[in-house]
Amino acid sequence: MGSWGKLTFAQKTCVSLTGKLMQSTDMVQKNSRIGMAISGGVDSFAMLQIMLIRQAIMPFPVELMVLHVNPGFDPQSHAPLAQWCAERGVPTHIELTDYGPRAHSDENRKRSACFYCSRLRRKRLFELCAQYNLTHLAFGHNADDNVTTYFMNMLQNGRAEGISASEAFFGGTLQVIRPTLLLEKRMVKAAARQWELPIWENTCPSNGATKRDDIHEWLKSAWRGNTRIKNNIFHAIQRQQVDLTRKKV
Repeated sequence: MGSWGKLTFAQKTCVSLTGKLMQSTDMVQKNSRIGMAISGGVDSFAMLQIMLIRQAIMPFPVELMVLHVNPGFDPQSHAPLAQWCAERGVPTHIELTDYGPRAHSDENRKRSACFYCSRLRRKRLFELCAQYNLTHLAFGHNADDNVTTYFMNMLQNGRAEGISASEAFFGGTLQVIRPTLLLEKRMVKAAARQWELPIWENTCPSNGATKRDDIHEWLKSAWRGNTRIKNNIFHAIQRQQVDLTRKKV
């Protein structure tokens, strides 16, 4: 891996599976300008590290830019990300908002706090992509997120649908991608720990107390002690979502 040195098993797995998904779906092209939505959590920070490695080994040039929208619970929480990116010369846009507190205030009476805050942050990320003339917006969703979303949609909305690996927005002017969608959370955590990424704690008062968290815990209890069940669920949903993405490309 050149200047990245020798990678551990978890790191190699993350880098190779990300490359496999990107190649099989034609996720990016020559001279793509990719904005990476980095929250500071383990998933997005690991995606950042993985994408920097993939950038160095891709057969064509792409540009990467970090986009961080601080929800406003801790105005200084993003300091480690800013320093990390500065040390590596990664172009970065960081801004502080009040989206989190607003989502937990009387302003938001109809939706969950997470939905409201997420909608505001995503809208701002779309605006930043237009501002910087970015062609892609990357999110760090992983295989666990895909499975949880699939069951949430099935149980709450009656739709057998997970997360798309790549989908066009705004008439095709922006491609939203999820390059780490094949990675299991446990592998992401292991790789991030070995890379010693400066991940910070999520101080949102709703953290760990959402419907998504409930469904994820329910799923874990269903496959606890039986990895075959877990693997079957993961592989079935992965195949479906990747096949759907290929048909759209």
